Amino acid sequence: MLAVLLLKPETVPLTSISKFANMIKDSVTFQTVDESSEGQRIDNFLVKLLKGVPKSHIYRIVRSGEVRVNSRRIDTVYRLCLGDIVRIPPVWCNPVSIPLPARFSGCDVRIIYEDNAILVMDKPSGLAVHGGSGLSYGLIEQMRALRPHAKFLELVHRLDRETSGLLILAKKRSALVALHEAMRSGRVGKFYLALVRGSISKEHFEVNAPLKKYSLTSGERRVRVDVDGLDSKTVFVRKAVSDEFTLLEAQLKTGRTHQIRAHLTHLGYPIAGDDKYGDYSYNAGLVKLGLKRMFLHARTLVLDHPLTGEKLRFDASLPVDLEKFYDSIFLRNS
Repeated sequence: MLAVLLLKPETVPLTSISKFANMIKDSVTFQTVDESSEGQRIDNFLVKLLKGVPKSHIYRIVRSGEVRVNSRRIDTVYRLCLGDIVRIPPVWCNPVSIPLPARFSGCDVRIIYEDNAILVMDKPSGLAVHGGSGLSYGLIEQMRALRPHAKFLELVHRLDRETSGLLILAKKRSALVALHEAMRSGRVGKFYLALVRGSISKEHFEVNAPLKKYSLTSGERRVRVDVDGLDSKTVFVRKAVSDEFTLLEAQLKTGRTHQIRAHLTHLGYPIAGDDKYGDYSYNAGLVKLGLKRMFLHARTLVLDHPLTGEKLRFDASLPVDLEKFYDSIFLRNS
């Protein structure tokens, strides 16, 4: 039986967050590995545990033998086993600050569903899922700061910064491993809504086009259709059409970077408001009509629970800004 979960969401206000690690660990400590850390590399385990300690220092204390597992020296790629006892030497931990930019003040992330294994969120557009590429913050860093006592909290998959919608976090390593395997084998249904420029006559079509990563002179990464790229497949279903726009449901069969965006641009139907693969001047005109960001939303997830096997379905309705723009396009001539 398929469980459709449309629970009343909990709202997590995104205000300025500061997370502080222990300032000083002035004596040797011992950590016993539980299921949340089983299978994790020792360097990653220590980076998470010793927040604020430079990675270079963590590698040094491992290679010097100051960190030991079950009283034995190990290297930095050692993977922890359940019940391992990790010796951690005295270290100095600087405070770690994760500030939230002012433009996200008052922005809410909705928690759609949560149990002891997974957490499903409705991410707003404009919020990166993790730090990097010049960003010191991200959704996962903010969630860890909000839940400093959580033993394990990791992204199961990613959404582009500009894309809104459903995102899964794992609260147990076993859940993370199981969901990754389910995604690799195609047992997780991921459905998006995309509004594209142009009128598409076909009601149903598939794109099987390999995608290859490349970099602009600025260093920014993009993808394009290339025979030397990775196999990539997207299934599209037309939901609505006008003289100028088409609303599509896109189902990912593979999970490549910018897959939906690159496939639609390759077909000649770029996503409305896409500042990477769309037309700059055309998008500027859409801003005047009320569309101020890319019209791509992760609407539905269908999966088996990673621990219980229960069939789950999660839905996130269109954000207000996209719904208003859609109505202005499709309802004004109805």
